[in-house]
Amino acid sequence: MLIFTPVLAEEDYKAAQQKYSDFITNAGGNIVHSDPQGMRSLAYPIAKKTTGLYWLMEYQAPTEVNQKLEIQMNRDEHIMRHMITRLDKYAVDYNARRRSGIKIERKPKAETEEA
Repeated sequence: MLIFTPVLAEEDYKAAQQKYSDFITNAGGNIVHSDPQGMRSLAYPIAKKTTGLYWLMEYQAPTEVNQKLEIQMNRDEHIMRHMITRLDKYAVDYNARRRSGIKIERKPKAETEEA
């Protein structure tokens, strides 16, 4: 998840997304899903700004890519906040089913009868 400063123009926002997508693919990873969510309100002001341009990206890459990516994001003045999270196999499966539109049926717990 990346939160870019809200003063970026649309072209700059897309160029920044492409920059980090290319960085991951050049480092040996692949982009699974990219979701530019656009302008959203922040939970609290950051550097006197109350909104930010959100971008959620899911990727697969070797472990050392995360450290290099974090260094690049810390150097970028257009990024207000970032967060890298490792997904377990259940979260990856859930995200894939959610994107494809498959609904998850929940089975109700067996009702016990009291005697």
